[in-house]
Amino acid sequence: MTKLSVNINKIATLRNARGGNVPDVLKAAVDCEAFGADGITVHPRPDERHIRYDDVVQLKPLITTEFNIEGNPEKRFMDLVLAVKPHQVTLVPDSHDALTSSAGWDTQTHFAFLSDIVETLRSQGIRSSIFVDSDITHIEFAAKIGADRIELYTEPYAANYAADRQAAIASFVKAATVAKSLGLGVNAGHDLSLENLTFFHEQIPWVEEVSIGHALIADALYLGLKKAIQSYKNCLK
Repeated sequence: MTKLSVNINKIATLRNARGGNVPDVLKAAVDCEAFGADGITVHPRPDERHIRYDDVVQLKPLITTEFNIEGNPEKRFMDLVLAVKPHQVTLVPDSHDALTSSAGWDTQTHFAFLSDIVETLRSQGIRSSIFVDSDITHIEFAAKIGADRIELYTEPYAANYAADRQAAIASFVKAATVAKSLGLGVNAGHDLSLENLTFFHEQIPWVEEVSIGHALIADALYLGLKKAIQSYKNCLK
C-alpha cells in the first residue's frame, strides 16, 4: 500500500502571512492524521518562511503516524533532525533562495558528502531518502551511498502529463524499476495532484510513499481538508 504523507508547509505559510497562530500548524498536523494521512512531512528552510524550526520540535511528540523532515543537510538542519529524530529524513539539494525544490541530487558528484550524511542518519536509527531525478546513474549512486530510499522528483511528470501521460511516466517507471532492483525503497513527490496521481500509482504501484502539500492544500480550499485527504488516498487504492 502506498502511503500518503501530507506536507503542511503551506498551512504554515498562511499562518506566517498574518502572524499569530491562525491557522494552528500543530492542530492541522494532528487533524491530517485523524483525516487519514499516513504521515506528516515538513520542509524547514533557512529563512523559515513557512515551517519554523521550532514547529518541527513541537510537532515530534504530537505525530502518531510517520514524521518525514525534508531539507538540505547543512549544519543547522542536521542539528535539528538529530535532535528530533524523525522516522525519515529526505535530503533535498535546495539553495537558500529556492522558491521550491527544482532538481534532485547529482549523487555521483556529491557521493562522499551524501555518504557521510546517510551514515550519520543510520547511526541514529533514522531512515534516509535522497531526492533524485529519474536519471539512472543518480539512482545507482544513491544505492552505493547506502540510502534506504530515493524520492523521485516528479515535477517533469506533472508538467507533461496532460500532453502525453505515457511519455511523461516512462522515465519514472524505468527509474523506479531500477531502484527496486537495487534494493531501494521508492518515494515520490512534487506537483502530484488529483489529476495525475492515480495514473502515476497505477504505473508504479510499488511506490512506498508520496509526499504532497501544495496541491492538496489548494484542493482543501474547495473540498475541505478532510475530503481532500480522503480524495488523495482514493487515488492510491
